[in-house]
Amino acid sequence: MALRLYNSLTKKKEDFEPLEAGKVRMYNCGPTVYSFAHIGNFASFLMADLLRRYLEYSGYVVEQVMNITDVGHLTEDDLADAQGEDKMEKAAKAEQKTVWEIAKYYEETFQEDRKDLNLLDAACYPRATDHIPEMIEIIEELMEHDMAYESADQVYFSIDKFPQYGILSGNTTEELVAGQRVEKDENKRNPLDFTLWKKDEKHLMQWDSPWGRGFPGWHIECSAMSRKYLGDVFDIHTGGEDNIFPHHECEIAQSCGGGDRIFSRYWVHRRHIFSEGKKMAKSAGNFYTIRDLRDRGLTGLDVRYSLISAHYRSNYNFSVAGVQAASQARRKLLEFRRNMEALPQTEATQEETTALREAVEAADRQFRDSLDDDLNISGALAAVHSFTTTAYKLCQSAASGAEAIEQLTAWDGVLGVLDGRVDAPTGGEAESAGGPSDEEIDQMVRERDKARASKDFAKADELRDRLQDLGIVLKDSPDGTRWHHEG
Repeated sequence: MALRLYNSLTKKKEDFEPLEAGKVRMYNCGPTVYSFAHIGNFASFLMADLLRRYLEYSGYVVEQVMNITDVGHLTEDDLADAQGEDKMEKAAKAEQKTVWEIAKYYEETFQEDRKDLNLLDAACYPRATDHIPEMIEIIEELMEHDMAYESADQVYFSIDKFPQYGILSGNTTEELVAGQRVEKDENKRNPLDFTLWKKDEKHLMQWDSPWGRGFPGWHIECSAMSRKYLGDVFDIHTGGEDNIFPHHECEIAQSCGGGDRIFSRYWVHRRHIFSEGKKMAKSAGNFYTIRDLRDRGLTGLDVRYSLISAHYRSNYNFSVAGVQAASQARRKLLEFRRNMEALPQTEATQEETTALREAVEAADRQFRDSLDDDLNISGALAAVHSFTTTAYKLCQSAASGAEAIEQLTAWDGVLGVLDGRVDAPTGGEAESAGGPSDEEIDQMVRERDKARASKDFAKADELRDRLQDLGIVLKDSPDGTRWHHEG
């Protein structure tokens, strides 16, 4: 079965076929670095990371580019021609810093949070402010093709010259004029024309251009950076659902308008993340950052498991309780790995080896078939957890345990939830995450073993009951007691 992805451009699942055999070029819309990225932002980034990891698991070489927006993203960004204040400048005024200090600080915190969530490193993270010449070049090309024009203090893209406008979002120009807050502007040929370059002597970030000193529009930035690093045409463009219109719609117009380029062949969008019944957004005040959740004793890998466990085309209601449940699911996998490592140092029997390899093949087939079906993550996770249950019954030796761990590690190359050897938070962190730490459980198991050895069966039974109440399954063996969570 080949990978099938839902293409937002065609509104259907399609077999994925890259332009170049064995290689995938992918562009991800990255953060605007005016504040901490929140969980809704990272849900989109994690979707892209999961897709990249699975492509690599399937044998592709992936060249991934994620941009950093540090100029030109205005506050009223639901309009094609965004209005309001530059988000970077607004943050600089609020924090009494320069825009460059704001950009540097929040880009650094984004990278820290990204690593905490175990996102793989992209090939590069180009900053918009480092690519002004590339933006100017595209604008000049559009003007040469009569796709853009200068009027008053701005350069606009001419919507009328691109009849396909709306191909991604499904919007028509008539519907947009009727339904959006589009005011008549005598400087525009069409009310929907959007800014490519803007002259504003009050703006804190400005560059020279053929049209005077100014700064770029938000949309032109991604067109310029994707073209520089991935070429005129590449394979996959990702982002959040709210990027579809206007940002990605305008990218298509700019990148295709000056010629017959098809730009990105597959468009993959993460649906909204909700909190308190509303779309998570800074403007709504209902957002969480990675730092908020760390303060509650939850790890980045717990958050990662929680966010990738919902299919990317489903709306997901984020909650702390959901992350705590994800933490428990992660711990079961970590316990499985530790218990496999603790198996007796013996060779596996032929029967054990054959049964385990059949289980591995069946589980990996389910894992691949699920992810091939538009990244069906629930099916993939079910395959992994079902395999651990089977392996507990089959594996009796260190040799078979090592084989089970090898397969779990391979799957985690896609999931990315087990990296690092910290099995669980400790102390107060463990309590916040929903139970005692693994170290505390280990101690209780050792105390029970000691009580049994000294024939203090009352204490041994008491500890057994306490462990059972915690959902701990005990398995006695000549080498000591092994344990894991139920399920």
